[in-house]
Amino acid sequence: MAVTAMPTELAVLLVGVAARQAASPTARAQARLALVAPVEQLLAPAHGAFHGLAAAALIRWQKE
Repeated sequence: MAVTAMPTELAVLLVGVAARQAASPTARAQARLALVAPVEQLLAPAHGAFHGLAAAALIRWQKE
C-alpha cells in the first residue's frame, strides 16, 4: 500500500483553520473550564463562603 503525501496547499489551509478555531472565544472558554483548581481553593475560597452573594445577603439580613 502506497502512502501519498498531502498537498502543501491543503496542509497550510488545515493549519490555518485549526489556528482560527483554537483562537475562538468558545475554544478559549472551553480551555478555561478544563483548568483544575487545587482542592484547597475549592474548599476554602478567599471570601470565606461557598457562595459569596448569598453570604452577603445573609449578613445584611441579620443586621436588619
